[in-house]
Amino acid sequence: MPVPFSIKPCERARLIAGSVTAPQGFSAAAWRCGIKPSGREDLALLVSDRPCSAAGVFTTNRVRAACVDITRERLSGGVCQALVCNSGNANCYTGDQGWRDALEICAIAARELGLPEELVCGASTGVIGQRLPMDLLRAGIPEAAGRLSEAAGPDFARAIMTTDTVPKEIACELDLSGGTVRIGMAAKGSGMIQPDLATMFCFATTDAVIPAGHLQELLREAVEQSFNCVTVDGDSSTNDMVLVFANGASGVVPSPKDWPALRETFFWMCRQMAMAIAADGEGATKLVEICVTGARTDGDAKLAARTIANSPLVKTALFGRDPNWGRILAAAGRSGAAVEQQKMSLSINGHQIVRRGEPQALSEEERQSLLEPAKVDIELDLGLGSGQARFWTCDLSYDYVRINAEYHT
Repeated sequence: MPVPFSIKPCERARLIAGSVTAPQGFSAAAWRCGIKPSGREDLALLVSDRPCSAAGVFTTNRVRAACVDITRERLSGGVCQALVCNSGNANCYTGDQGWRDALEICAIAARELGLPEELVCGASTGVIGQRLPMDLLRAGIPEAAGRLSEAAGPDFARAIMTTDTVPKEIACELDLSGGTVRIGMAAKGSGMIQPDLATMFCFATTDAVIPAGHLQELLREAVEQSFNCVTVDGDSSTNDMVLVFANGASGVVPSPKDWPALRETFFWMCRQMAMAIAADGEGATKLVEICVTGARTDGDAKLAARTIANSPLVKTALFGRDPNWGRILAAAGRSGAAVEQQKMSLSINGHQIVRRGEPQALSEEERQSLLEPAKVDIELDLGLGSGQARFWTCDLSYDYVRINAEYHT
């Protein structure tokens, strides 16, 4: 279920066609190695024509794939030039051999691209506990390297997918005082999604000149307001990461006056990708946006929003189009946030359901149509302060159970 992009962030930015190769100097490739039973693309390369400033944010799960630790270590110097990513196999919990396999993948890519190994990062996603089919990857990486193209951004976005039903990509052009820069993104994620990152990737590129330290700060703030505010099923993965590469190919150095527009555009793009992940949740039929206001603190608002977003009772009611709004208030009440029942107000898709603790009458027609739209907006005002938070999730359908019951087999 694709999500339409919301209104652009500022007058200086505009949506353009493209993906991670929209910025100058980036090329990509995809190849079918045979890892996925479906036979679809399962290997992706992203390469810059020069070294990039680079930054990353990674899963908080203490069970991690080798690629997470290797990529984190390589990005500690703030420089990267290429990424090699396989899908269909997480290469997690595969022992010392899994670590050696992850290093070999990066080494093969480096050799084929003519780059130092330390400038190549890796990523893997898929089934946990299975060794990578290295023979397939040894043959596939040279094939992909020979097909690099500036036009292959959409191929890259498809190749990183696992249970996703649609690719997730976006590109923007932004006018700064020194000239025009571009930002591109590709993301994947459909299940095993929980705030503080989950089975998801987002890879971002820009041709702006941005030092690694500033890039890391920008990314951390953006992730906190986007990918850490999306949940599909409350499960956190072992492999996820969000990486951003700035190669400076435009020659444009953002001035202090440019930073608000750059920051706003980057944040907006990350939120679009977060919403796309929620909309494409495994078996999802509805994208759900939860806005909590009036909390004592932002932290309280986030607790309430997260608990509502993760509640199986709320999510199944949304799937069944059952306007059982008591489940939403009950979830907020058990979230750990400060809550006073008589001060809570709730609206769903613009219909006032509760006003300061008092249920409001709805006609039968309103009740039946309340949850019909494919996008459901839940607004909860706790009436206690100025804290606020926004989360994105999806409903919980029969297909979610089917997809995950059959995932390994």
